[in-house]
Amino acid sequence: MAKERIEYIDAMRGFTMILVIYSHVCVFCFKEYFIAFNDVLFLLRMPCFFFISGWLFYKATRVWDKTTIRQVIHNKFMVQIIPTFIFLALHERTNFFQRLGAFKGGYWFTFALFIFFVIYILSSLLFRRCKLRDIWMLLIALVISMSASWYDAYYQQIGTQLGWGREVLGFMSFITWRYYLFFFLGTLVKKHFNQFLHWTDRREVFFAVIAIFALMASLPRTECWSWVYARFAISGVCGMVMVFTFFRYFTSWFMKERVLGRSLQYVGTRTLDIYLLHFFFLPESMLLYNRQLLAYDSKWLEVGVVMGEALVVLACCLTTSYIIRLSPFLTKYLFGVRRM
Repeated sequence: MAKERIEYIDAMRGFTMILVIYSHVCVFCFKEYFIAFNDVLFLLRMPCFFFISGWLFYKATRVWDKTTIRQVIHNKFMVQIIPTFIFLALHERTNFFQRLGAFKGGYWFTFALFIFFVIYILSSLLFRRCKLRDIWMLLIALVISMSASWYDAYYQQIGTQLGWGREVLGFMSFITWRYYLFFFLGTLVKKHFNQFLHWTDRREVFFAVIAIFALMASLPRTECWSWVYARFAISGVCGMVMVFTFFRYFTSWFMKERVLGRSLQYVGTRTLDIYLLHFFFLPESMLLYNRQLLAYDSKWLEVGVVMGEALVVLACCLTTSYIIRLSPFLTKYLFGVRRM
């Protein structure tokens, strides 16, 4: 049975995937983190991605018995892990083993997402008979997120004291576990969706969320870990609520009957393909134009140039994805999709 797709969710996934490419054009092509408002978009981009992943993962009717756990872990392993290491090997080739650290040469998202599935299942089993299950699971998510953020901040000071443990934490992409908070919040919102709608449908709440996000984005960066994490968590929560509410409220804009909606939905149904492929199409030659672009000192010009390049990369990814998907064998092992 085909899954029932929610149009504005697919459109939101497509929008978030474009932001990922946009950011990577800034960082990998222009070697600049702060151009084209990338530092602001950073505050909401990955929280939104993990929030959607958690929202889609949660199923109210699912019972975590041995059969279900085995099936879910196997399916997620085939979709998240196998393609990740295949593409990492293809992209890096001679540097494959050197790229198995925290960020996996850029391929950390799918690896971390698989771990989040496992953590969520274990947490669900641990608190399955607890009346305050949601609260305890939220606390676990918060502790994991804060621990990973703290480790990232103090890695240089404590890394040498961990010995081989540092390598294990690196391979497990532990510093990226700070995003587990947003994944769990996605499952929590799905579980209590009516209550979520009740609050976010109120204009004063929505505008308050926008104001808080704008405040967090405008405040200066510091080296204080507690402030760094507070900014990360608060802006991430506000950003994901802001984007999710916008796409749901203006759902008519993102329906298949509209070109914008149809385009974003198509991108949203190919997020894994695009994520795995886009590193192959990021042009290093853009670095030659870095100084020229920065010399204009215009954020909106930067946005236009970066977004234009991101859309070119996106088009290359979608074309390549279409060709690969002509082969059921390649579709299964490169994208983890079985054709019925």
